[in-house]
Amino acid sequence: MAGFRIGRGRDNGAPHARPQQPPYGQQAPQGQPYGYPPAPQPHPGQWTQGGGGAYDEPEYFGDGGGAPHPQGGHDPYAANNPGHTQAFSVGEDPYNPGGTYRAGSAPAAPVGPRLHWKELLKGILLSPKQTFLQMRDYTMWGPALIVTFLYGLLAVFGFEGAREDAINATLSNAIPIVLTTAVAMVLLAFVLGVVTHALARQLGGDGAWQPTVGLSMLIMSLTDAPRLIVAMFFGGDASFVQLLGWATWVAAGALLTLMVSRSHDLPWPKALGASAIQLIALLSIVKLGTF
Repeated sequence: MAGFRIGRGRDNGAPHARPQQPPYGQQAPQGQPYGYPPAPQPHPGQWTQGGGGAYDEPEYFGDGGGAPHPQGGHDPYAANNPGHTQAFSVGEDPYNPGGTYRAGSAPAAPVGPRLHWKELLKGILLSPKQTFLQMRDYTMWGPALIVTFLYGLLAVFGFEGAREDAINATLSNAIPIVLTTAVAMVLLAFVLGVVTHALARQLGGDGAWQPTVGLSMLIMSLTDAPRLIVAMFFGGDASFVQLLGWATWVAAGALLTLMVSRSHDLPWPKALGASAIQLIALLSIVKLGTF
């Protein structure tokens, strides 16, 4: 009986059965006996392979919508996850990656090479469509200023009062009159060209201002030159000169409209509207002799 009482409550000599330690990667139950170390915890941010482990990603990595890991599951350190950034190359727009239309931008490349000044002047009169389209991306300040200045030297003979003063004055007095008129005509042509460009941009045009102003100065000078040459001999008030002035004014309007249409990619009604102020100024100031 004593032996029975001594062995009572034991396993009759069998080894003591220790609670089995949970495998690595599994959390021990809440009722784990005192004295046993807790199961090892993964490092914060550790992910499991194949998404089948017992530990999910930490809560601060979001709702599991990260980029997939090469071995399965999700990579919490992938770009565009909360708390992480994505690298962009220099000059790249992260908020607008696709190509969008930019209003007022010039074409990627010019239509053709820059024209020589002789070809430019001839092309304005003989092949204006191709010339205006080809020169819409090039400046032409040299030809524009020189031709307009030469036109201004003749412009004094288109105004009856100034013509009489220049003819009756001595050479020393006539030179300042002619030079002053030439400079005034250059400034007038430049200002009118700037106004035409500004109106074209307001109406939705996308051309550059320097080609537009240069071409408008050349159009104004070349179209009015025949009238001035005839006015040198017959005077600005002659009926034939007035008729020639109306014809050259219509030609100037057609060329200005075509130039603005080609330079700013506008339909001809809008191009004509952009050229309206310049045409009215040419008619009232230059053609009708009310300078």
